[in-house]
Amino acid sequence: MTLPLPWLEAGQPFPPFDQTWGEESPAPGLLCAGNDLSVDTLKHAYANGIFPWYSAGQPPLWWCPDPRMVLHVNNFRVSSSLKKTIKKFSSSNANEIRIDSAFKDVIQACSTISRSGQSDTWILPEMINAYSNLHQAGLAHSVETWVDGQLIGGLYGVGIGHAVFGESMFHRSTDASKIALAALVALCHQHHIPQIDCQQNTRHLAALGAVEIPRLNFIRKVQSLAEMSAFEWKFAPSYWKNLDMLSSHNT
Repeated sequence: MTLPLPWLEAGQPFPPFDQTWGEESPAPGLLCAGNDLSVDTLKHAYANGIFPWYSAGQPPLWWCPDPRMVLHVNNFRVSSSLKKTIKKFSSSNANEIRIDSAFKDVIQACSTISRSGQSDTWILPEMINAYSNLHQAGLAHSVETWVDGQLIGGLYGVGIGHAVFGESMFHRSTDASKIALAALVALCHQHHIPQIDCQQNTRHLAALGAVEIPRLNFIRKVQSLAEMSAFEWKFAPSYWKNLDMLSSHNT
């Protein structure tokens, strides 16, 4: 039986995650609705495995799906072709990875890039504003792929303590988003960050090594990581070597 969907008023705590709608419902993993997209609410949500996701014409909907798609950093699959791409990218002085230099540009690009099977975007203007505020608070970040001074791809996500959550990627050139993701993995490896939340299963993420894990395991791990001190969101070219340290079976 599908439970009534709770409405979350500003300042109210989220319902327990075991109250999410189940597999028999029209929206498995849906926890509640509520218009509060403040920094404090977003921070509390992510630190407890909850995230907002909704479309135009809907109120903000909050989700905590089971299972949860997670990329364990040490299991990131660096294919032979991606290795060659990264080697070529990193060997040129015209190319660079930047972090947080163009957050608004990245999230806006993610909101406008057309995607297969999607007729509209969930990154609405109020979401752009909310995550921009989160960025100003030091809790949302962009990893950017630059070539000849042009932003050609990137991703944005949330970082609370040692808990990292991927949100969306875009590319204007082949493999530009994969380069940004590889840079995020290298950064996480540098700071002993064990996992990156990917939220829901896609074939693309699975091909890169992401797997589904039970929600309870995910939430316990995230709560522990979120309590740790924040690490420095800066990328150095020397971090690329961290990808070579990943297990050989991931190639």
